[in-house]
Amino acid sequence: MKQNAEVQEARHDGFKWSVVVILLVLAVAGNAYFADQALLYRVLGVVVLGVAATALAITTNKGRDVVELASSARREIQRVVWPTRQETVQTTAIVLGAVLIVGLLLWLIDTTLGWLMSGIVS
Repeated sequence: MKQNAEVQEARHDGFKWSVVVILLVLAVAGNAYFADQALLYRVLGVVVLGVAATALAITTNKGRDVVELASSARREIQRVVWPTRQETVQTTAIVLGAVLIVGLLLWLIDTTLGWLMSGIVS
């Protein structure tokens, strides 16, 4: 019984995704077709069709999965312990210092090898 319901829902999902694609194509084509109309009306039309397509897409299995992923990502971000301003400044200073030192070492190696090569070639 449950398997039949899943197959039926999958068929509905395919139809829903087709309607979503049609709505998005209508938004793009309508925007191009009505190019002589005011920009406000074209933007409103695209936004309305985009919202309708999004609302329909959310009702599919993949749409529900995306909503669940977004909500779990939001919960995860709320649990992150962000560094203080002092920690951020100190870490940035350390990274900049390390980049400067490595850059100077690479410049020194490049200059030395260039000097050696010019001595060998000449």
